[in-house]
Amino acid sequence: MLAAERKLRIVDYIRQHRMASILTLAQEFQVHEATIRRDLAELERDGQLKRTHGGAMIEQWTHDEPSFNERTSHNPDQKQRIGQMAASLVKDGDHIIIDSGTTTQHIARNLVHRTDITVVTNDMNVAAELRDAPRVKVILTGGELYPSSYMLNGMFTDEVLRTLHVNKAFIGIPALHPQHGLMHPEAALVPAKQGMIRAANEIIVVADDSKLGKLSLHTVAPNQAIHQLITGAEASQQQLQTFRDSGIIVHAV
Repeated sequence: MLAAERKLRIVDYIRQHRMASILTLAQEFQVHEATIRRDLAELERDGQLKRTHGGAMIEQWTHDEPSFNERTSHNPDQKQRIGQMAASLVKDGDHIIIDSGTTTQHIARNLVHRTDITVVTNDMNVAAELRDAPRVKVILTGGELYPSSYMLNGMFTDEVLRTLHVNKAFIGIPALHPQHGLMHPEAALVPAKQGMIRAANEIIVVADDSKLGKLSLHTVAPNQAIHQLITGAEASQQQLQTFRDSGIIVHAV
């Protein structure tokens, strides 16, 4: 195989898998690892990919979030598994924050029968999941209602979050990058997420595998702010290792 053809196929392979290690590429194309390193360096110089520690990735941008209905129908089984795992990390007696989102809604569904938990949320759907939970106290942050998603946001939301201190915050995010951390396309939604992070002793990010490796316009927080990440087993080991290298405990469920 000519070098030019191999480099085209390397780009296609990484685009399909979103990330790949040098060892994997060397095995896939049956060449020496030094050859792959040289190919990746040339491809990065041409702007076709981004080298990472031990491999390469194609940087994909998230420019906006899909509608609430679209997000609800995307990866529902994976989000259910993530929600179950996240709920298992909550201890009786905990005060927690549950961020707005279609993945975080599954966390609430798994807390209905728990005891002596206080849940703070800016999501009316999350609150509604817990309306029949007799031993779960629910606090809505207040704020401006986003009718399309039943999320609360804005000045009142931010002010309430500044007064809180909780054990854990479960944060949903549309883009999680191995170098740039938690990212979001909408500036107006960033302060509330930052307020949740400041209010909590432990930050647990819940994101299906489609969010991993994505870039977006605004940085919410660096990866060093994250204690645990819960994602789907569909994520590649190469993707997950980049977050483990940042000191994050990763659960792939």
